[in-house]
Amino acid sequence: MSEERPAGTIVIRDVRIFDGVSDRVRPGHVVTEGTKIKTVGEGAPGGVGAGATVIDGRGGTLIPGLSDAHVHLILAGATQVELMLGGAGLGYLRGAAEAEAMLMRGFTTVRDMAGDTGDLKRMIDAGALPGPRIYPSQAGLSQTGGHGDFGMVYDVPTALGGTATRAERLGLMRVADGTAQVLAGAREQLRKGASQIKMMAGGGVASAYDHLDVLQYTSDELRAGVRAAADWGTYVAVHVYTGAGIRRAVEAGVRVIEHGHLAGEDDLGFMAEHGVWLCTQPFAEDDHVYPDPSSAEKNRRVCEGVERVFGWALEHGVRLAFGTDLMLNPAASVRQSEMLARLGGLAGGPVAGLRIATSGNAALFRESGARDPYQNPTASDVAAFGDRPHLAHLGVIAEGAWADLLLVAGDPTRDLRLLADPAANLKVIVKDGRVHKNTLA
Repeated sequence: MSEERPAGTIVIRDVRIFDGVSDRVRPGHVVTEGTKIKTVGEGAPGGVGAGATVIDGRGGTLIPGLSDAHVHLILAGATQVELMLGGAGLGYLRGAAEAEAMLMRGFTTVRDMAGDTGDLKRMIDAGALPGPRIYPSQAGLSQTGGHGDFGMVYDVPTALGGTATRAERLGLMRVADGTAQVLAGAREQLRKGASQIKMMAGGGVASAYDHLDVLQYTSDELRAGVRAAADWGTYVAVHVYTGAGIRRAVEAGVRVIEHGHLAGEDDLGFMAEHGVWLCTQPFAEDDHVYPDPSSAEKNRRVCEGVERVFGWALEHGVRLAFGTDLMLNPAASVRQSEMLARLGGLAGGPVAGLRIATSGNAALFRESGARDPYQNPTASDVAAFGDRPHLAHLGVIAEGAWADLLLVAGDPTRDLRLLADPAANLKVIVKDGRVHKNTLA
């Protein structure tokens, strides 16, 4: 269980600070007040008021809270059997437990990319449950026979008069065919509090009916989803692996590609030309276990593309975000930290990897625009930060930013593998100005 104290004043002294943006660390101290960072200073802090929590960092490295831009809280916390056969509340309870586990791994913000997490987000934001900030997509939208269609092969599709699948009843997916249903499905998720819309634009590994090369959703259907999201001031992200699927999605106005592991170099260049984000994952083949030989083979092919897609994305200057996409194996959820550690070797070194997992992901989250629950700048933010109001929010250690801080034993800007063992190396976890872990007390 996390150690949670009310937000007050916290003084963290004798630390080396990585601010989420710079290439270097600098010695200093940080003072938080309430839910925000009040001061970031050099040397020792001045007078400390009565009642403040003082943490002696002992020369450790203070970094912003980590973020994961592609999680499934409900799917990561439960097995497929539990979701299919358990009561309706089991998945949500498992999701709440997984949210706390992610926080204790140092992930203070996540983007959930298919799952009914709106109520969990509200409980966490209110301080009633421990967990990260959540950017919810709510149910992912899929065509019949697509990556989000988890009905039985003999079920009548909903578009032809059939009943909703178990995944739909749990709020994990919404099968929607044709522009009218896509519009309704996207608007349904926005009504439930989605900060962005997730659509399935190509074949998947875990889904039974679609090959990886299959194109999903027509251009008109994709544009309908984009139009519905834009009307609410936000964007569409799509699940897709192949270059053909990426190009169709980008041409339809999609702003974020999830995965992309089977794309070609020219497809990455196409994304860069259009300013489209790539949220990809540093998968290893054994991150997921698929008893079905077809899914196991699809998983192998996807993992073969990891190094290529990262290399081409960096070479062409694609806007790159980090996610993990772990699901249906609660025992493997700890690999979230291991996958972050792999990022250093793929993204150009530990500093580059750490920057992506902090301020870089935060920039992607700002694509939610008017629906961003945590980074809409106030008038006072604009006055304080001028043309940099984003520094008042996530992914950075800066005055006015959210007080989401991690104290690491050692220097992750030199060795990102330190973060693969959060139980040992995360000495302090502060989220929203509350201390959730402090082994230095």
